Amino acid sequence: MLRAIKLISGLVLAAAVSTSAMAHNHGMKDAKDIVAIASADSQFSTLVAAVQAAGLVETLQGNGPFTVFAPTNDAFAALPEGTVENLLKPENKAALQAVLTYHVLADRVPSSAIAGKTLSVATVQGEEVSIDATNGVVVGGANVIAADIKAKNGVIHVIDKVILPPSMQ
Repeated sequence: MLRAIKLISGLVLAAAVSTSAMAHNHGMKDAKDIVAIASADSQFSTLVAAVQAAGLVETLQGNGPFTVFAPTNDAFAALPEGTVENLLKPENKAALQAVLTYHVLADRVPSSAIAGKTLSVATVQGEEVSIDATNGVVVGGANVIAADIKAKNGVIHVIDKVILPPSMQ
């Protein structure tokens, strides 16, 4: 489990670092996609491993646009022991996909579009997630710790907790 968490965490971090680098790239012509950004940031290694195990790489490399609330490796490590390892098993692929797609919106939503608002938005998974941007930004109970990492196919907001769809709680 720890090995899987470290792997996923590294993938998540890679995504964040790549995304951070892209946030400074004003010309999106040479911008990287969400997966490339996450893969280049070691704090997202767990996320990247999960995206791979769930078969969502091609989707998140697609045109989008997407908004991804990307949990860090530490966020995955905070889950109950065995959770990540169980989700990564092939027989749990549908559950893993549900968890991951609950972190994705089918639109590019920069922080400026939600600043000062409280709302509920549909995720790619199908259920809604709450967003409170009145005092910082909280998404489904997770704090946004870095925002607006630009990718050619969307935007990444880094969060400190893995959020679960209401149907899985």
